[in-house]
Amino acid sequence: MQHCDLIIFDWDGTLMDSVGRIVSSMQSAAIDTNLDKPCEQSTKAIIGLSLPRAIETLFPGIKSSEIDKVVANYKRHYLSLDSIPTPLFSHATQLLQKLRAERKFLAVATGKGRVGLERVWQISNAKSYFHSSRCGDEHTSKPAPDMILSLMKEFNVTAEQTVMIGDSVLDLEMAKQAGTYAIGVTHGAHDYNSLAAVNPNAIVNSLEELSSLLLTP
Repeated sequence: MQHCDLIIFDWDGTLMDSVGRIVSSMQSAAIDTNLDKPCEQSTKAIIGLSLPRAIETLFPGIKSSEIDKVVANYKRHYLSLDSIPTPLFSHATQLLQKLRAERKFLAVATGKGRVGLERVWQISNAKSYFHSSRCGDEHTSKPAPDMILSLMKEFNVTAEQTVMIGDSVLDLEMAKQAGTYAIGVTHGAHDYNSLAAVNPNAIVNSLEELSSLLLTP
């Protein structure tokens, strides 16, 4: 996939090690809203969805008024109360720098809202590496292909020139619907077997391993 011109990354669990904080914050938000605390596995399964859809999926039958409360409580915990660190994964900065040096178009397609992405970009000093982005509050939620198709149109590239990289089956299913290449990474929300079930073009265990698939030798 070294020939691909557009490289699209998911954010949480792919470039940023934030899955633990997301799970913890969602569990705390449920408790604060008097809902049953979801287990770690079921909470990981909704990472990548836009926040309202994630809550609807995690708490079937939840009332719309409760969704707003969970959203508010989740944001409060994630932004202020939860102290679990959220660093970039090892080799993330090096990979992005090298891809930029090879004149690749870099983009993010995330379930995060725009405000949330801009915040973590500022914290991680990563915004300058990306040419564009698509967020969960701007497009139909994953696994719909809208985010990828919109980015392909922006950069005037074909599906054969595009690769989507993510830690969730939602990312890989989105790529499949868009007809692009797909690479799964195992250091985030979903394990190897879950990712393999979607039949991506490749699965890697680290961003350093990903480099060999994307960069010219």
